[in-house]
Amino acid sequence: MNFETKIYTKIGGYGRYNRIVSIFSWFPNFAVMLNLFCDVFYTLIPGSYHCKPDPTLLPSGFLFSNYSRQRYLNFAIPWVNGSGLSHCKLYKYPRNVSNFIDSIPEEIVPCTRGWEYGQAAALQSNYVTEWNLVCGDYWKIPLQHICFMTGWIVGYVLLGTMCDWLGRRQGFLLSVSLSGLLGVAVCLSNSPVVFLLLRLSQGAMLAGVFLSSYLARLELCDPPHRLMVEMVSGFFAVVAELLLPGLVVLCRDWPVLQAVATLPLLLLLSYWCCPSVFPESPRWLLATGQIHQAKRCLQSFSTRNGVYLSEDIYPAENLLSEIDAEYPDYTQPCYHSVLELRSTRVIWRNCLILSFTMFIGTGIQYCFIRNLHSYSHNFYFSYFLRVLTGALGCIFLCLSVNRFGRRGILLLSAIITGLSSLLLLALTQYLHGVLVLGLSVLGLLFSQALAMLSAFFASEVMPTVVRGGCLGLVLASGCMGMAASSMMELQNNRGYFLHHVIFASFAVLSVLSIMLLPESKRKPLPDSLKDGESQRRPPLFLSREDHLPLLYTRRGASEYNPDNYSRLVSATRKMLIKDDLPYKIVVPSQSPLLPSNSEVHCTLEEEALREDLF
Repeated sequence: MNFETKIYTKIGGYGRYNRIVSIFSWFPNFAVMLNLFCDVFYTLIPGSYHCKPDPTLLPSGFLFSNYSRQRYLNFAIPWVNGSGLSHCKLYKYPRNVSNFIDSIPEEIVPCTRGWEYGQAAALQSNYVTEWNLVCGDYWKIPLQHICFMTGWIVGYVLLGTMCDWLGRRQGFLLSVSLSGLLGVAVCLSNSPVVFLLLRLSQGAMLAGVFLSSYLARLELCDPPHRLMVEMVSGFFAVVAELLLPGLVVLCRDWPVLQAVATLPLLLLLSYWCCPSVFPESPRWLLATGQIHQAKRCLQSFSTRNGVYLSEDIYPAENLLSEIDAEYPDYTQPCYHSVLELRSTRVIWRNCLILSFTMFIGTGIQYCFIRNLHSYSHNFYFSYFLRVLTGALGCIFLCLSVNRFGRRGILLLSAIITGLSSLLLLALTQYLHGVLVLGLSVLGLLFSQALAMLSAFFASEVMPTVVRGGCLGLVLASGCMGMAASSMMELQNNRGYFLHHVIFASFAVLSVLSIMLLPESKRKPLPDSLKDGESQRRPPLFLSREDHLPLLYTRRGASEYNPDNYSRLVSATRKMLIKDDLPYKIVVPSQSPLLPSNSEVHCTLEEEALREDLF
């Protein structure tokens, strides 16, 4: 039963209530992105830091009062040309030295009493400075980010499948509750291992919040409004990124910042008490065969949209009768999982292609951001430039995707991303700094557009019964691309050039795979696996002759309509089983005045028999 044509318009379409639910579905995106990008400030290494001087390594006759602070540091810490005081080394002097004018033999040893840090991008303390994760423990910083992304990957895969089994609302409430509790627990972390494990768990729950709200928002919209509603949620993410530096300045310490970022998640628990602001998706209920719940949900939507569905005997005006005709009374709920994609061809291919483009869009951003660092070492320069390109990417998609189609803009984004990356690989050392900056910004803009459109495209071409699991796989591949940048940092960027070459090559190869995707512009969402398999790739170049048949015949209007017939049967069946009929057929108690034909025939045969006997 086509949801858009036969159901959606009869419950008010994208009416007032649908708009209100869409607005409430944007707030979870703000809360999730606030917690996601806090990780940037938690793991930020201060621009300046050095070992704390250890008096036990200095000569016994050394008097601190005779030296200024800077001379004292120069005497205790080695000086590294180009970077100042050494980050990880100290001088060790013989204890019996008394003449400090002549050259003194010294030995270089690792830090013994910790480190002194400069201010870390407005946070006085963060994950790095709290547990001294520098020098020999530096590897724990990218490891933390990798574990955080691993949590997101696990959350997208598992909770996406859970949304297909339990529903969008149940998956959302479960994810919000656990993410809020884990966010509070992160504030109380007393070791880097506990912090890492709690952030991994919270990342999994945050993925569930993002995914369930994304699905619920999409399935409440008609084709003309789907893109705009999802892109507005992207602007909520941009707002969260813009507000975050201000919150960092106000909070000063990472536990306070974590508590402030967790507060919106705790406020989202109010959705538990107000089912009307985040209802279950009626499309998912119908697709999985939960007819009674779907009818109650549709009645709720129609009433709040100002359309009333009543139980009468007029099938042309009764949506509920159409649903009864389409779904028998013995219909049992049927749930699906992503494991069933093994028996599909088109759905599996679309999922692989969009996962590939999502992986490229998120993984190649590290290459462009690293070029921004070479132009300016200011942390906020690259931070706000990335946020600005994300906002421009949303605007670009809003203006172009509904006009030129999903597949065409995805193809354009992949081409520009790949060309920008290849030009930076080949000509960085020959180009002026401004041109390098321009190519980096252009590549960053279209790589973010590529990632956002891949997720949106996947949500439109995947069937409703497995949309949560399939979209979870696509988003999980994006997190794998983000984790790839941390893998480079784990190796001190020794494989950066190879990383850049691989992703640039992938961007070029993705152009060929995008040609195999269907077009979903202005088309209804597929609900069943059969609907997903029936999607076909349109030709790239259309001509006027492609739309003309070889022999043109004019069809006459058919008098038979199977939909009207099914509704008539359903209404007749309901009318016959009702007790309060407007009329009642009564069997006559007396014999009729005129005999029937059979009685007359029997009488004639009896008279003929009597004549023969007598």
